[in-house]
Amino acid sequence: MMNLKTISKLSLLVAVLAACDKNRVQVTESGLKYQMHEDVEDTRKAKVGDVITFNLTVKNSKDSLLGSSYKNGAPVKQPLQASTFKGSLEEGLALLSKGDSATIFVNADSIAARSMQALPAFIPKGSDIAYTIKVLDVQSMEDFQKDQVTQREKQKGTDAKTIADFAAKNKLNGQKTPSGVYYVITQPGAGPNPTNGDVVKVKYTGKLLSGKVFDSSDKDPRSQAGVDFPLGQGMVIPGWEEGIRQLKKGGKGTLIIPSGAAYGADGVPGAIPPNSVIMFDVELVDVRKGGAGAPGAPGAGAGVPQGAN
Repeated sequence: MMNLKTISKLSLLVAVLAACDKNRVQVTESGLKYQMHEDVEDTRKAKVGDVITFNLTVKNSKDSLLGSSYKNGAPVKQPLQASTFKGSLEEGLALLSKGDSATIFVNADSIAARSMQALPAFIPKGSDIAYTIKVLDVQSMEDFQKDQVTQREKQKGTDAKTIADFAAKNKLNGQKTPSGVYYVITQPGAGPNPTNGDVVKVKYTGKLLSGKVFDSSDKDPRSQAGVDFPLGQGMVIPGWEEGIRQLKKGGKGTLIIPSGAAYGADGVPGAIPPNSVIMFDVELVDVRKGGAGAPGAPGAGAGVPQGAN
């Protein structure tokens, strides 16, 4: 009959062996290597078309960090696509379900061959790129879209209160557009307000409500006279489309833009946190009627990138 000391040692040995088995690197039939860190039972695995929400870090074979959703401030949300080559990241994601955590090793040469681009110097040929993933959610596309609508509606109320509190604290006397953009005219301009099809030239400084500047037309000599873009073509964030229409040529003002009319739940990694109300001090330098000579949106800064929301 075993004594308690022997039983305790055996239990410890079983626990160690189980931990080693759990964290061992496994290989699929296609050759994909992966290492499970957490394996949650009784949850649905992701399938093609599902939307996966996950955090990840990406490292090269020398353990150097190449990217991180944690650093960007928001998890990745993307539909799972069919695997495009043997041993792809998509193949690894299809092994996971909500709550799972794993490191997926993808051959760098395969990625380069698929993208038809040479590997950078910091990724050696023949090495693996390690994607360490923590799955936060797995949803059908329908459920994901419904959830997004619900979250946007909830965020509208949060943003409205944030703007109202900020305006009251700073004793601002402004007005609101239909989408909730709060604007204060600090210097009246002259002439008609710009409309869709007009090309406007705008000087701007973009800030978080904390006062931290994230972008400015002054930062680049090419844009110090202002940036040009056509109204009504979706070239700028919706809050700009509405806010700039409230000014006249030569006018100045402050736009306080709810997240839904700015950069939404994604924000701008490294510059604007997710679901941020943001503020712009703007000057409408010029208005050219009818869109003649439109150069297009600037696209380089965080303030008015092409295709924003």
